[in-house]
This record gives sequence, C-alpha cells and structure tokens, in this order.
Amino acid sequence: MTSCLGRGVAATLVALQSGRSGLSRCDFETAALDTWIGAVEGVDDGPVRADLARFDCRNNRLAQIGLEQDGFAAGVRDAIARYGADRVGVFLGTSTAGILQTELAYRVRDPVSGALPGWFHYAETHNTYSVADFVSNYFGLCGPALVVSAACASSAKVFGNAARMIAAGLVDAAIVGGVDSLCLTTLYGFQSLELISTQPCRPFGIDRDGLSIGEAAAFALVERCDARDGDDLLLTGVGEASDAHHMSSPHPEGLGARRAMEAALASANISARDIDYINLHGTATKNNDAAEDRAVFDLFGAAVPVSSTKGATGHTLGAAGCVEAVIALLAMQNGFVPGGLNTNEIDPALKSDYRLASSKRNIDRVLSNSFGFGGANCSLVFERG
Repeated sequence: MTSCLGRGVAATLVALQSGRSGLSRCDFETAALDTWIGAVEGVDDGPVRADLARFDCRNNRLAQIGLEQDGFAAGVRDAIARYGADRVGVFLGTSTAGILQTELAYRVRDPVSGALPGWFHYAETHNTYSVADFVSNYFGLCGPALVVSAACASSAKVFGNAARMIAAGLVDAAIVGGVDSLCLTTLYGFQSLELISTQPCRPFGIDRDGLSIGEAAAFALVERCDARDGDDLLLTGVGEASDAHHMSSPHPEGLGARRAMEAALASANISARDIDYINLHGTATKNNDAAEDRAVFDLFGAAVPVSSTKGATGHTLGAAGCVEAVIALLAMQNGFVPGGLNTNEIDPALKSDYRLASSKRNIDRVLSNSFGFGGANCSLVFERG
C-alpha cells in the first residue's frame, strides 16, 4: 500500500499507530479549491518503466510505485514461477484511471483542428482498463484481467472476482487491488456535488461536512488456501449488494450496506458477534456516515469497535476498498484498532462504538466496508489462518 501516509505498509503502520494524518492543503496542479487532499509525494518524479512508455501517466506511475513496495513484485514473480503466466489473474479497481492525462492533453490540442497531441495514448492511460493492462504487461502475464469501476466499492469488489475465478478453476492466483490518482475532474466534480470539506475530513464527527480526496495504490496477492496454517491471512467472506436508491446518496436506512455485511458474514459462515473490528467506509459526509452507522448498529449493536481511516488517507475512491483491506489486515496482524483521526467530538446521533484513538486489541476477524455511488456496496471478512 502506498498513500499520503507513505510508501509501503511499514510507513502506513507507523502513521496509523501514532495517529498521524497524511492530509495537506490542496496544492494539486491548477486546482483553486479550499480543501485538503491526500497526495502521494514524488509520483511524477520519474516515468513508468521504459518498455511500457506508452502507459506513462500519473495513475500508472502510482501503480508502479505501489507494485515495488513490500516485496510485492517479487511475490508475484514467485507465483508466476509456481503457476505459470496464464494462471495468474489481474483484477483491479479504479474510478478515473488516467483521466489527468486527458486533461493535460486537452490543454495543448491543436487550436485549429482540435487534434490531441501525438504523445497522448488514450487506450493505455485514460481508458478504465489501462491500469490492468499496465500491470499485466509489467509482469508479462497472459491470464484473465479486468477492471471494476463501481465507484468507491471498486477495489473491494475485485476480491470477490478473484475468489470466484479461483473457485471456478480459471486461475490459481490473482493480483487484486486498486489505483486512483488525483485529477481535476475528481476534485471539481466532488466540489460541484458540495461534498468536499474545507478542513481535514472528520468521519462520524458532529461537525463533519464532507470528504478529503486522496490517491493511492494498494495490492494484494490472493491464492488458493488448501490447508490453513497460523501465519495465513484468509479472505473468508465477500458480500455484495446494490441498494439502487440514488445515484450519489445511500439508502437513508443503510439497507444496501446491511445486506452487503450480512452476505459477507454468511459467506464466512460466522455471526456478527465473531467480528473483532470494523473498518468503516466512513466518508465524513452527513448522509453516508449516518446510513452506515444505522446499518452497523442494527447488525452489530455497540459491541464491536469501529473506525474510519479516511481521516488519515483521505478518500482514495476506486482504491479505497483495497487500501482499507490492507489497513484491516495490518490491524489484525499487529493487534490494534486504528483511531479515527481529525474527529474531536462524535455525533451523538450515531450509535456505533466509534474509536477516536488507536488502541491495542486482539483481532482474529475483521470486516472492511466499501460503499460507492449508485448503491454499490461491498463488505469483506478477513481472519487469521
């Protein structure tokens, strides 16, 4: 995982345990917005690998940085050696892919013909599939590859794609993850929806008034588990639902969110009381937090500690599902509940056991929620081997 908290899981873990946010005042590109963002440092310091120059854009540069953290690329190559390049799938989530590259190209289009510059490669940059194509080419893979673009649930849903592909015998392993990078379309789009805050976002806060946009690349290698051992981290539950309530607002009673969580618990063959921590979607918007809290409280009561880590990373949109899956796994591996940063006073109307500060806790099973525009909902259950 690479985000505004730093490159790799070690930097992420230190930030989460010390209560450090990576958000900063917006100084991205030409954006003249009074808001805070979660920008990754040094994304544009160098291009993508020379043999993949046609894929060069901010989104794929961020993907490349993410792939080279934590020994992940080496792990993928080991999987390729075991299974073959046609038996490793690539299932990634994004919301805007490399749309910034199109924004840059339009600034220098021909004033007479309107033609875009010759250096612009739509298929390898802006196209939604481009990030999966880039990752497949990065490792020389020829197995199934796809991109899910289901708003902020995108890179949670790909865990389900991988699990189903493995169960069907089509692949033996899969790279799953999400990559979304900052662009003007996202920043001004959420501004037009009146959903971004002028302060660092404050999930579940009484004074919450919107989100902070971030960017990130997060990946996981998913493989079949034929025999458990104590060191394994297992994906045991995937729950997906669509509430189809509104294009940009959740069902006020959190019906889609609840159905996704119930489906994840049923998939893992456990009950609500078996979950030790919930990483909330927690965007810090009025409606989203209220709807998610209602769904969580109706199902779990106040017996399970919950928090949103978007106060640390910002809302990384299509990457958020995998970013928060990685954080959930770190919480389980290291025995702690991450605190919900920036929030000073919890909204008394919200009933879940929301934690403001990081605290030690033994975690054997964790639930991670990702809920997106259009009623796209996904919940994941992870547990120890």
